Amino acid sequence: MKFIGFYDYTVILTYLSLILGLLGMKFASIGNTGAAVVCLCLCGVCDMFDGAVARTKKDRTEDEKSFGIQLDSLCDIVCFGVLPAVILRYSGVGGTLGTVILVLYVLCALIRLAFFNVMETKRQQTEGGCVKYYRGLPVTSSAIIFPFFFLFAGVLPSGVMRVIFHVLPLIVALLFILDVPVPKFNVTALMARKKEPAEDVQ
Repeated sequence: MKFIGFYDYTVILTYLSLILGLLGMKFASIGNTGAAVVCLCLCGVCDMFDGAVARTKKDRTEDEKSFGIQLDSLCDIVCFGVLPAVILRYSGVGGTLGTVILVLYVLCALIRLAFFNVMETKRQQTEGGCVKYYRGLPVTSSAIIFPFFFLFAGVLPSGVMRVIFHVLPLIVALLFILDVPVPKFNVTALMARKKEPAEDVQ
């Protein structure tokens, strides 16, 4: 029996991220916002290391690389596009205005990921390696931005948090598609730097 797709250790973290994203939606739907936000954070951790893990396999074919790019983006729209929207929906962002805001947020995340796929595939055909800058805010930043503001949910008045949860997705959505350079945090380079021997201090 033969299956389509590629199955090896390089995609394990991506699959785990998707599972966590789906669990987060389930937790949000039953009112367990804390667990949903934790799942969002864990999705961010998986995404932080999945590229570094994939690059440890030196004999990846072009098809495997392209598959990884597409798989990662499909997972990202679920974990960092739909999941934050679901969490916000069950946290009080409702009504016509709230629905429009959340739809725009997911739409901008989708546009950004599709654009990234096109440009990254094109770039790898001529350059290879990793980019040092993103164009616009990466959707994975949602794993940091939204949990940070949820920390204040029990401190700030509910009216203030309601305003924040309506305005914040709009700002983040705009940053997704705004063409500005954003430095990339390179986990692989950081790990390699830590392995280098320290220089003598004169």
